[in-house]
Amino acid sequence: MTISVRRTAAVAAVAALSAALAACGGGTGTSDADGQARMGASAAPSAPASASPSTAGSAAPPPSPRSSPPATPQAGAPGKAPTMAPGPGGLTPVFDRAKQQTDKTVALTFDADMTSDQGPRAAGGEHFDNPQLISTLRTLKVPSTVFMTGRWAEEYPDQAKSIGTDPNFEIANHSYSHHAFKSPCYGLPTLDEAAARADVDRAFEAFRKAGAVNTVPYFRFPGGCYDDQALRAISTAKVTAVQWDVVSGDAFAKDPDAVAEQVLAGVKPGSVVVMHCTRSAAPVTEEAIRKIVPELRKRGYRFVKVSDLIGK
Repeated sequence: MTISVRRTAAVAAVAALSAALAACGGGTGTSDADGQARMGASAAPSAPASASPSTAGSAAPPPSPRSSPPATPQAGAPGKAPTMAPGPGGLTPVFDRAKQQTDKTVALTFDADMTSDQGPRAAGGEHFDNPQLISTLRTLKVPSTVFMTGRWAEEYPDQAKSIGTDPNFEIANHSYSHHAFKSPCYGLPTLDEAAARADVDRAFEAFRKAGAVNTVPYFRFPGGCYDDQALRAISTAKVTAVQWDVVSGDAFAKDPDAVAEQVLAGVKPGSVVVMHCTRSAAPVTEEAIRKIVPELRKRGYRFVKVSDLIGK
């Protein structure tokens, strides 16, 4: 697939609709001027604790028949996925692409957006979910990371549980309210530092109530907007902030071919692609995926979750 005039039109449409992106977090990932320089070095996953040695000359005791079974993952609690080391001053680290990647891997990420005040719109019939997209990802066997707001999980608990118990997916935190953590940010209401930290916790709690298990300690800022203050506000949450290096342009797009071409033109080994899982704000994403996936596979790319990229 080649870059066409439709790609230029899609880019122009994204720029023209930047204010509207407040409702779906489709920004290009804004930070302070040297924010990306603050990314911490990748930290290796913790090794499991070794067993205590047996007493010299004695055989290890047999397992007790009363031993408890291995603990199962706790719903809503961030799993033991790879994270990055904190930046200077303990700032939350930021990941946008696996720059050291040499093999052709790419992570497709989907923002399941819903702001805290959009309940009446959902009650009126607006669809903030996209079950057909999730079904297509399953059919095509595409591992994916879904950045979900807590409000979305509350509105669609059955879908949140279905996604969050499917090993093909992992759920990451996209805040509870989809309010801004930095101002200005596409006209979104802005949270203060205390409210920002609480908003992250509230989203994980919403995942727990929905029964989602495959949750990871990653966070995506609404609108992609952050600065040092925002990174400091959520530092105690022990998450890695995840941005992206490829903007799909699917927000409010009407031409799936243009979305597909924009993604295909931008993907590099180790890329993170930002897309959306909301029918009302991104109605052609599922159709675009059916074009993107086979073409990238034809080019030798393998689809992975964000945790696979950070873990490299």
